[in-house]
Amino acid sequence: MRNLTFDEIEIGRPRTISRLLSRPDIEALAFAAGTFDTFELNGNGDRSAESVQAVSAATLIVHLVNRQFPGAGSVIVEESFAFDGELKTGDTVVATLTPVAKDAARRAVTLECAVSDGAGHKLLTGRIVVLAPSVGVEQPESAPTEVIFRRTDALGRLIQRAAQGAPVPTAIVHPCDRDSLLGAIEAARRGLIEPVLVGPEARIRATAHAAEVDLAPYRIEGVEHSHAAAARAVALAHAGEVAALMKGSLHTDELMGAVVARDGGLRTSRRISHVFLLDVPAYPRLLLVTDAAVNVAPDVATKADILQNAFDLAHAIGIDEPKAAVLAAVETVNPAMAATVDAAMLCKMVDRGQISGGLVDGPLAFDNAISEEAARIKGITSSVAGRADILLAPDLEAGNMVAKQLQYLAGADSAGIVLGARVPIVLTSRADSVRNRLASAAVMKLLAQAQRAAAAAKATGG
Repeated sequence: MRNLTFDEIEIGRPRTISRLLSRPDIEALAFAAGTFDTFELNGNGDRSAESVQAVSAATLIVHLVNRQFPGAGSVIVEESFAFDGELKTGDTVVATLTPVAKDAARRAVTLECAVSDGAGHKLLTGRIVVLAPSVGVEQPESAPTEVIFRRTDALGRLIQRAAQGAPVPTAIVHPCDRDSLLGAIEAARRGLIEPVLVGPEARIRATAHAAEVDLAPYRIEGVEHSHAAAARAVALAHAGEVAALMKGSLHTDELMGAVVARDGGLRTSRRISHVFLLDVPAYPRLLLVTDAAVNVAPDVATKADILQNAFDLAHAIGIDEPKAAVLAAVETVNPAMAATVDAAMLCKMVDRGQISGGLVDGPLAFDNAISEEAARIKGITSSVAGRADILLAPDLEAGNMVAKQLQYLAGADSAGIVLGARVPIVLTSRADSVRNRLASAAVMKLLAQAQRAAAAAKATGG
């Protein structure tokens, strides 16, 4: 492919592309245009998008300008469009750009734009002004790029499921930056939580003002600083005024220090642990990685609690018989490698009923845990190998690296939750988007609902 320079563009000579729209095309156009909520699903858990608003047709125009006409080196400086109708799966759309004016002083070209469907209906009309390239550039013809949004959209289904039932009263601890505040407000809008904003009131209101958010519907618990916010949030949980905590813009150590305090904290008989829930495009099921944030070098007794916490979470989010792989570098027990010995002990603890709620196997190397083909080649016969729902890491460093690599190299979408305390806790990272915070809030609500149901059953002898 070669671009066209300003001098090569002829007034009145159009450039046209046409395409038969597939369902992935519809999703890609909607995603690029920001008009498609990737959490909106139909009852079967599939995406509901078979059509998209005509505003997404502008994406075709931008593609045509940047890739073909004028092509590489073009800069869009003005655009004005009108839209009518929808783009639908199975439609053949035709996008046309026609040069109508040139301004040599700016190297600007005015292009008349149109996008029509197979029946000739105009989905988009308008004009665009482009600064055309001055130097010709040749690019090799490349194969179409396949964009994978998510194979399972498992977190989307959890958000849909969590929308059922009353919102969970949740202390948002020190929401003094844009993402932590907007994440909480969006979770409230979707019916996931009933937020109680705990922190310096002036800073919270200033953050809301900058983000153009109305705080009138929400309760604010004003305190002086982040340490006081953590202590107040824990006190609200003790008093039963909130049923969950969500970290805002304070340090994790500040919040967790208040949670694990021996006097007034939220400890239980179970060791506190963290789970990353990862929706990996290349893996056919939701993957729970634990512990990657709380326990640095857990012994086997701590790992037993970590595994039990993960089984309980899996049940709360709808995995009836979770499969846990206890990770090590190899799949055989080696006394010189503590992780393999711990794995063997954990398997026996499950056999004897000391840990319950799922299947476990280990030691398993990462490839054997998630690839049935790798397990087959190595001759591993197991109900867990290649089909793991839970990856139990040997220590925090290994767990954190596994989780972050899946996020940043494999494109995994993520949520995170702290388990084993009196209430579920969302530990968001400063790098987390509003979307990730929303997914974590959904997991938190499902866990809180499960805990309430278990407590009610215990109270009635069920």
